[in-house]
Amino acid sequence: MRNFTTFAPLFIWLFNTVILNMKLSEFKFELPPDLVALYPSENRDESRLMVIHKDSGKIEHKVFKDVIDYFNEGDTMVINNTKVFPARLYGNKEKTGAKIEVFLLRELNKEMHLWDVLVDPARKIRVGNKLYFGDGELVAEVIDNTTSRGRTIRFLYDGTDEEFYKSVDTLGETPLPKNIQRKAEEEDRERFQTIYAEHVGAVAAPTAGLHFTKQVMKRLEIIGTNIHPITLHVGLGTFRPVDVEDLTKHKMDSENYQVPDATADAVNHTMADKKRVIAVGTTVMRTLETSVSAGGQLKASSGWTDKFIFPPFEFKICGGLITNFHMPESTLLMMASAFGGYDLIMDAYQLAIKEKYRFFSYGDAMLII
Repeated sequence: MRNFTTFAPLFIWLFNTVILNMKLSEFKFELPPDLVALYPSENRDESRLMVIHKDSGKIEHKVFKDVIDYFNEGDTMVINNTKVFPARLYGNKEKTGAKIEVFLLRELNKEMHLWDVLVDPARKIRVGNKLYFGDGELVAEVIDNTTSRGRTIRFLYDGTDEEFYKSVDTLGETPLPKNIQRKAEEEDRERFQTIYAEHVGAVAAPTAGLHFTKQVMKRLEIIGTNIHPITLHVGLGTFRPVDVEDLTKHKMDSENYQVPDATADAVNHTMADKKRVIAVGTTVMRTLETSVSAGGQLKASSGWTDKFIFPPFEFKICGGLITNFHMPESTLLMMASAFGGYDLIMDAYQLAIKEKYRFFSYGDAMLII
């Protein structure tokens, strides 16, 4: 007769998958609408910072520029240097002149100016329609339906790539998420962008990075903290609601990422030296966990990731996470809970509501260490 050790791996797998898998409803909480930040703090590094110590459960209330007190010489901070482009275009439909909104999701073919987009109102926009933006500076033709609101469009443009992107930049609007219930303003072009944004391609900001200033970055460098980038072009899937109770059945949208050689080398040296790797944002965390080898090393790589991190999850790379306060039932809250511990993070959220922390993209920050 086989002994228990023969079946132990099976029992462990069953425990992890059946007992520990969490449900969507476990991430529901009541968030007062007035705590969703409509505007950023006046100064980036003066937003509030909640510091959560995973081992002790201690919670501290700080200002973001105090974050340097929690870094040490030899630590490595990984940032996401993606750059948001003005992805929301307003235009008119041919013949009828009906007003339409087109949200540029991703470029499918640079030579043909093919884009994957969302349209509103979708019922009025059909294959073959032409769409006009500005005074006709940009004209697009709808060539395919992809989802109920999704379309593939082709911009009819004869100029250079540089001229095309300049027109998009001029005519487009900063793509504030819908939960920020106001029109985008000129100031958002700068504030809905990290100070280290470099590679254009995101339709939403990696919001944990919005709190950093040149002064904070410089002070981190002075104490000996290494700062290295990855690139993950944030898509709207970041904000897509989870609509299944069983989280194992949720599918994340794919997002394009790149981990440079220098970043992989720096992270691996940091771990070998028993120092900490701190991820600035859930986008960084997802990228690092996508690119980790079976041996626990970070690999330089590029491609697409649809990795969905929720409790329980074994993190291989990071010893710290900087993130914002997220919306109920969001995949971002689930990742924070996986890293900090479900009970501790959900208790911290209740405390944040009591203490009137500001939530969402323009809200306050949390450091989990």
